[in-house]
Parts: sequence; C-alpha cells; structure tokens
Amino acid sequence: MDLKAQLKAAVEQAAAALGAPVTDSLVVIQETPANKPGDYGTPAAFQIAKVLGGNPAQVASQLAQRVELPAGIARVEATGPFLNFFVDVGEFVRGVVEDPTETPAKGGKVVIEHTSVNPNKELHVGHLRNVVLGDSMARIFRAAGHTVEVQNYIDDTGRQAAEALFAVNHYHRVWDGVQKYDHWLGEGYVRLNADPEKPSLEEGISAVMHRLEAGELRGEIEKVVRAHLETCFRLGARYDLLNWESDVVGSGFLAQAMNILEESRSTSHPTEGKYAGAFVMDVSEFMPGLEESQVVLMRSDGTAMYAAKDIGYQFWKFGLFEGMKFKPFMQDPEGKTVWTSAPDGEPDTQKRFGHAQEVINVIDSRQEHPQKIVRASLGVAGHPEEEERSIHLSYAFVTLEGQTISGRKGIAVSADEAMDEAERRALAVLAEINPDLAAREDAPEIARRIGIGAIRFAVLKAEPTRKIDFRWEQALALNGDTAPYVQYAAVRAASILRKAQEAGYAIDGTGADWGALPGVDLTLAKMVAKLPEVVAQSVRVHSPHVVAQYALDLATAFNAWFNAKDKAGKSITNVLHSPEGLREARLALVARLRKGFEETLALIGVEVPSAM
Repeated sequence: MDLKAQLKAAVEQAAAALGAPVTDSLVVIQETPANKPGDYGTPAAFQIAKVLGGNPAQVASQLAQRVELPAGIARVEATGPFLNFFVDVGEFVRGVVEDPTETPAKGGKVVIEHTSVNPNKELHVGHLRNVVLGDSMARIFRAAGHTVEVQNYIDDTGRQAAEALFAVNHYHRVWDGVQKYDHWLGEGYVRLNADPEKPSLEEGISAVMHRLEAGELRGEIEKVVRAHLETCFRLGARYDLLNWESDVVGSGFLAQAMNILEESRSTSHPTEGKYAGAFVMDVSEFMPGLEESQVVLMRSDGTAMYAAKDIGYQFWKFGLFEGMKFKPFMQDPEGKTVWTSAPDGEPDTQKRFGHAQEVINVIDSRQEHPQKIVRASLGVAGHPEEEERSIHLSYAFVTLEGQTISGRKGIAVSADEAMDEAERRALAVLAEINPDLAAREDAPEIARRIGIGAIRFAVLKAEPTRKIDFRWEQALALNGDTAPYVQYAAVRAASILRKAQEAGYAIDGTGADWGALPGVDLTLAKMVAKLPEVVAQSVRVHSPHVVAQYALDLATAFNAWFNAKDKAGKSITNVLHSPEGLREARLALVARLRKGFEETLALIGVEVPSAM
C-alpha cells in the first residue's frame, strides 16, 4: 500500500480539474510534523497558485473540495495554503497488512559493474565495500522493477597478475591444493614486492605479461577468479557476466569506440604543439572548469591511453556496438549460470548482454576523474541520454580497527578471514548472552547470518563517500546502528507470532477489529508502509545506505511500539493480552512487520536468523 503515491495522484487529478498542467514535481506528499494537524500534507497549492495566478489559500480550499480521497484517508482539511490529510487508523493499518505494494516491472535495463578485483591475490576487507555496495544496488534496482545485469571485470593482462604468476616460478613455489588458491598466489606477490632484487627481474615479469596478453596463462587466472567468486558468493554476492580485459581488447572495442568519436566536432588530430599526432578529445563542453580540457585518447605512436579502453568498454555496455563472444563459466550457489566472455564462445545474437539504459560502475574515489572522462565521452559521441545515465558509484576507503590496508605490502586482513572472524565472534556473543541457543544444532547457521550480516551492514550504513573504520565490537553490538540490532527486532516479531500460533490465535487478520487500533499502532504501520518510498529514493541517489538507515528506523519504531506504556507504566501494546479483535489486528500488523524486515534486509543482503 503506497498511500503517498495514491494521495499524490489524487491531488494531481484535482489540480488538473482546476486547469493546472500536471508535472511530476507539482505535488509532493510529506508526513506532517508532530506539532501540525493531520498525518500527511502537501504544499502543492503554492505551485498551483503560481501557475493559475490565484491565492494559495484559496487554491488549497478548492483542492480540498475536489480531491477524491483514497482508502485509508478519513478526511482532508485546507489549513491556509496547506492541504492536510487525516488517516483512518483502522483502514490504513488494514491496507498496509492486506495490500502490500507490488512494484511494477520498469522499462530499461541496468548494468552494474562491481568487484573487479585484480586476479593476483585474495580479496581483503577493503574490497568488501565494493562488493557489498554493488550487490546491494543490484538487489535494490531489481526490487524497483528494473532488469539488472551484474558484471565483474577481470583484468587478466595487468601487471599485478603478471607479478603474481612470475613469483610462482621465480621462487619455485608449488600449490598444495589445500590452501585457497588466491591466498597462496598472493603470498608470492607480496614476497616479490618486498624483494630488493625486484628491479632486476623486470624482463621476466614483462615476459609473463606478454604471455597473459596472448592468452597462454588464462587457465591460471581462472583459478584465481574461481577463488574470488567463492569468497564473494559466501558474502552473498551474485554475478551474471565476467568480462575479461583480454577479450575486451581482442574484440576491437577500442577501434570501434574511436571510430564513433572520430565523427564528433569535439575530437581532433592536432598537427602541431604538444598534442601533435595524437587523437585528442575536448571535454570542456561536458566537464566545465578544467584547467586542461584536452584528453589524449591515442598517443602519436598509435598506442591507446587507458581512458580510451574504458571508453570503449562503456560504449559496449550501452549497446553502441557488438563484439564479444560468451559461454557458461560456472554455476552460482543457487544453480544459476555465471557467463563469461571467451574467444571460443558464441556471438551474442540475442543481445543478451550489455545494451543497458543505465550503467553503474562501482569504483573507488581515486577513479573519480577518469570516470568523469568516460561519462563525458558519451556526450562527445552525441549520446546525451547515455551520458546522463552513466553513473560512477564512488566510495571512500575502509580501515580496519584504525589500520590502513595495503595489499601490495601485505598489510591487510583477507575477506575470508574477516568472515571467519565475524562468525566466530557472533557464536561467542551467542554463547555469552544465551548459552542454550549457542548449544543448538543450528547455532553455526545463526552465527553465520549474524556475522555476515554485521559485515555487510557495517560497510553499507554510511554514505559511500564517507570513510569508514570497521571495528568488530561496534559491528556485532546488539544495540546501535548494527545489523544484529535489526535482526534481533525481526526475531522478536517472529517470537510474538510463534507464541500466538501456539495459543491458537490467527495472525492473518481473521477476526481482526481494525477499528479498535489506536494511534500507537498507526505510527508503526506508517513506518512499515515506507519501504516502496525508500527503495525509490535509494535508486534515485544510487546508494544502499538509504535502505540500511530505514532498516534501523523500522527496528527502532518496532521497539518503541513494543515498549510503549501508559502513564501508570503499564504496557499498552502487549499483543497477546490485547482484547479479542484488537489482538488479531495487532498480530496481523506484526506479521506484516516481520515480512517487512525480511524484505528490507534482503535488499542489502542481510539474512534474518531463526533465533537470537
């Protein structure tokens, strides 16, 4: 039940009847402040009066007379230039319980690229922010009704991968088949970068790079990729397509993108000056204020700048040209096929991959300027809509217990170790607060959900551009802005329902007396009803922190409702001791709340444990 959307539509219809041209921004529905009358309101009369040339207070009065109130709204009042709506408590709560909002499928495919970790060593805890941000955005966009394709870019020709593979032979290392492969390979990489003899080994490293570019060592990189995916799967992330750098280069994306840009008035081949002989793009029209607006795409010797490769890949994501071949790579934990680009694959005749209406690249803040150039290139190429929908989801770095992370120097905690530690600590917390629960057969699964949930929530709850310092005690706390705090509220709701069913009470609204519900129940129901609005906002700002904060608000609202007391200190919301009819209405609300917790937490990849 999206009552705000219904009210918006009703006011827009009334405005149209008054002769006002309706735009999406004409009517905004807001919750009224606690000291103001009504439950929802709108200042739309101000905008409509500007259009019609009337007095805002008179327009509000006219709107109040014409607006057709949706179910759940008892009455409307014009208070000066404001229109205030009063909720029918029983009908509103009933609507929240019986008519949950279903998001319609939306036109437009969204491609989200995330993870894209160099295949030279294991993921460390700093990489978790990228993975969790991208995976959560995919979940949220799907919930908003979009078709979503998750891509993971594999840089199989880069120097980091070459150094890691060179170290294997140089130090005569042999994998025992037991240690996780990416961890084993990473040990050699760290050793090489600490080796004072490294400068003299450049010839050997370059030789490995040439073999990577020729595709001779792809099998070794695939071992690393599979190990990376194992880590990401455990974290809850899922992928649709792996795109390999060697395939992107080999598919001619660079040449095709440069051909498109050749047609632009903003590109040129200077014959004199410092850019003589180069292919240059002027981004001043699309990135105003730069000291130097000329971007070199191709050097005078014909070699490509790295930005040119990124531009070609972005053009392909938007479907500006075809090129790669694909084949199945592996099955994810749910049995869904993860595809990969591959020279021996099949052409994408059905245009299954790419062809996005919006592209979101989850990349750390160091790449902000290069990503702006990639975006500007779409404008240069004459694709303003694609430029507008080329999104860089930038994020700041993560520190662990105050320590800066460096994979090259080996100063890091691996993502695998972080998840192991999270589960160990979660089990220890369970044993401390509830020994009987910790002794249960499903205790490891409960600890897994709490531990992994704590990690995901800790890196999601802040806006991506804010630096975060991951600290174990804070992440696993049952109070405060943590996943366990929300999970505990969800478990408490489930406990109420379980006890009700054991007592033989209906939890589906059968026998409910909706009219008996007081205002304290309305406050909780209004919070439950906010989820569609929260999803829409998260999509609009391209950040899952909006959903994480809503999860905290939902848990706080439930706890306030659960602990509500009268002036004498007696509980006023004890569900199982409520009068018949009111009891069934409250049980139905708690059941909807419980579902709301699951829906909300699923958007950010946090699972609800069976007990806490």
